[in-house]
Amino acid sequence: MTVVRHLTELRKRLVWVLAVFVIAVLAGLFFAGPVIEYLKEQPMADGVPIISRRPSDALSVYMQFAVLIGVVLSLPVALYHTWRFVSNGLSNRERRLTMYFIPAAFFLFVAGILFGYYVVFSMMMKFLTQMSTTIGATPNYGIGEYFDFLFDMVIPIGVLFELPILVVFLTRLRILNPMRLAKIRRFAYFGITVVTFILTPPEIVTEILVTIPLLLLYELSIWLSRIVYRKQVKEDEEWEKSAV
Repeated sequence: MTVVRHLTELRKRLVWVLAVFVIAVLAGLFFAGPVIEYLKEQPMADGVPIISRRPSDALSVYMQFAVLIGVVLSLPVALYHTWRFVSNGLSNRERRLTMYFIPAAFFLFVAGILFGYYVVFSMMMKFLTQMSTTIGATPNYGIGEYFDFLFDMVIPIGVLFELPILVVFLTRLRILNPMRLAKIRRFAYFGITVVTFILTPPEIVTEILVTIPLLLLYELSIWLSRIVYRKQVKEDEEWEKSAV
């Protein structure tokens, strides 16, 4: 396939993804209200007045949720078109294997968001509310400030949960391998711990509860990379035999 045809196909797929995203955002406008009300009634927000400090706060929060819902709904389509574009250079067997990346990536992103909200954000809000009570301050959050804080904490964790998919993809491209991942394990653990300390309150129990899943994700990444690498070695050996 020529460069022009590659660029033409890429443009078509980007148009499809953009169109689906716009439709998903429009759908998100209908679901944003109920989702916001649901989050406001959760225990981490219970008893804490959430007010609007600026005239545009409500609209800004509403649109943020509409866009987030749009991203989640359109993510499978974006992953599918990414796979179709990349799969042109893959064999039939590789296409079947990489097809599983789509549901896996979607599941891990959603799982990361849920974990970030129900575990990390919940613990952080409890800690901050207790701190406010300790110094005699009355929690009274602006709705924009509250949900900005939620997005800043939850979305990065959703992205971090994509680590196994990213590692498998880079292993398939021969950029990473399990030996290299195992070699830098100590540095990776240190980086994960630092990220955990930044995202969580300074409580040892909370930090452990958040760190352990991230460390397990890294070990899962090494295990998946090892499987892909072994298949690559076997393919290379078969190719060498056929070339002789």
